[in-house]
Amino acid sequence: MQLEIEALYGSPPQEYTAAHRELFERFKAALNSGAVRAAEPDPSSRTGWRVNRWVKQGILLGFRLGAVVDMSIDPVRQPFFDRATWPVKRITLADGIRILPGGSSIRDGSFIGRNVSCIPPMYINFGAWVGDGTLVDSHALIGSCAQVGTRCHISAGAQIGGVLEPVGALPVIIEDDVLVGGNCGVYEGTVVQQRVVLGSGTILTRSTPVYDIVRGAIYSATDDEPLIIPRDAVVVPGSRAIARGHGKEWGLSLQTPVIVKYRDSTTDARVALEALLR
Repeated sequence: MQLEIEALYGSPPQEYTAAHRELFERFKAALNSGAVRAAEPDPSSRTGWRVNRWVKQGILLGFRLGAVVDMSIDPVRQPFFDRATWPVKRITLADGIRILPGGSSIRDGSFIGRNVSCIPPMYINFGAWVGDGTLVDSHALIGSCAQVGTRCHISAGAQIGGVLEPVGALPVIIEDDVLVGGNCGVYEGTVVQQRVVLGSGTILTRSTPVYDIVRGAIYSATDDEPLIIPRDAVVVPGSRAIARGHGKEWGLSLQTPVIVKYRDSTTDARVALEALLR
């Protein structure tokens, strides 16, 4: 299937055939089951992950293949006009997913593990991968191709950004047992390693360095690698003073995340309380 997707993406035909659409449906079924992923663990990589370019190419093929159609449940009260290839995900009781009423939406072509809890209104986009036992809270976003591990808590208002293009770019990675606090934002291919705690309001991007006051280190993205938050780190919003120019003159500071500690028994006890919600 990978070779077929790559060939079709690289050499678009003048007209797509039924065979092309059947290929895309097989590909989407593999996304839904978790058999293929936009990114997957790779111990040989510096980041611990590798991008599957062909999977992103397959997702983009869906836009080429699908015409915009009316998929509205009620065209007046809830209009829904989108590509026919990307409807909402079909979910049954047998999938073992907890979805509360109130306006949540999960797109087709995303993998949702068992015992995932979806608290309304939240949104999961195509290409995303959400592991078993994770909780996605109200007003949270899991963007296209984002990879979220098992037993994570994505708190209310948190934004896990998606990276669909360019196809070679690593999407946002949230590894196992991570707590993302309320109103956090994780963007631009950032890798958040296992058991990290992001305090409410923490913003992680490629352009913002993270200051580790425990280890005396500064973590930032490079041209070749994303920002990586080390395992067990507890990160909170902070600020750093502007050292020169008008910023210094005016007494301004810039927002920056700060690692204030690494998880210990006290942190684990607080995080364990989240299990009561599941």
